[in-house]
Amino acid sequence: MEPAIVNILKVEPVTHNVRRFTLERPKGLTFVPGQAADISINTPEMKDEKRPFTFTGLTEWDHLEFTIKIYTDHNGVTNHLGKLKAGDQLIIHDVFGAIHYYGEGVFIAGGAGVTPFIAIFRQLKKEGKLGNNTLIFSNNTEKDIILREEFTQMLGKNFINTLTQEETKSFDHRMIDAVYLKEKLPTFSSYFYLCGPDPMVLALQKTLISLGAASSKVIVEQF
Repeated sequence: MEPAIVNILKVEPVTHNVRRFTLERPKGLTFVPGQAADISINTPEMKDEKRPFTFTGLTEWDHLEFTIKIYTDHNGVTNHLGKLKAGDQLIIHDVFGAIHYYGEGVFIAGGAGVTPFIAIFRQLKKEGKLGNNTLIFSNNTEKDIILREEFTQMLGKNFINTLTQEETKSFDHRMIDAVYLKEKLPTFSSYFYLCGPDPMVLALQKTLISLGAASSKVIVEQF
């Protein structure tokens, strides 16, 4: 598609460092839940700095939604995004993405890597097809859990959280490794959807295959 300049309609906090951006929807833009788009900020100094972000709204909504983690520790694109407000403009570029829903399975996310799964779960809920899909979500601390209430409402006991840098009474304090996966999952014959930091995703790919998952059923996001 041709790049489209869109107005920001609303910016809202999701967690202490994650924001929800509601944008105008350009005519003709289509996407599949799980896909992303390259986005840049429509200012002279930033318009060529494109970064991939996942659509977290649904295809039939009249607006676009992106749920974006803001990194303020360096002067990157998200740091600039974090300073934007309603009325500022973004540029939507190409739509792409490897994670599509192929069938019931286990979604494993690290931090902001959960974003491709948001629209997928929302679409499944809308269609009444959440079934036995499971989300295993790893975060540093409890305050980092994105859309905790919404995922709990959608998935119930199939929303499994583990924290790597904090011990609480509510959640596991474990790394997602072979031992943890064998404790949590009865079988490895389903689809597995992975998104998170590259080292985590690469390690989990190998781990899942070693536990019996079919390599063709391990779906990985690759920007």
